[in-house]
Amino acid sequence: MTQSDDDIRQHLMDRKAELLASSDDQQDTRAPVTLDQQSVGRLSRMDAMQGQAMAQATERRRQDEIRRIDAALVRLDEGEYGYCITCGDDIDPKRLAFDPSVDVCIDCAKGTSQ
Repeated sequence: MTQSDDDIRQHLMDRKAELLASSDDQQDTRAPVTLDQQSVGRLSRMDAMQGQAMAQATERRRQDEIRRIDAALVRLDEGEYGYCITCGDDIDPKRLAFDPSVDVCIDCAKGTSQ
């Protein structure tokens, strides 16, 4: 691999910190929408509910990425980083450079491995 384990670990930790900070910043947008018709009209409430649903979906994707990062850090600690968890082959360094938390080779991701 072209990057050292320390560089990869730092990159993963930086991305995780970025995701956690973003999650904290966006916490208000995921809050329940008030159903008080005196303070918010029907269309405004529907817009707020749509915004809330989008924020919740974004948070789910963010949490999924954090879980993938945590798993990648475990693989680094165990000396298994860079190997496909499905077939055991090396994961292309370009694929890892694009997404350091990826855990399968391109063939397994496509479902074409043997």
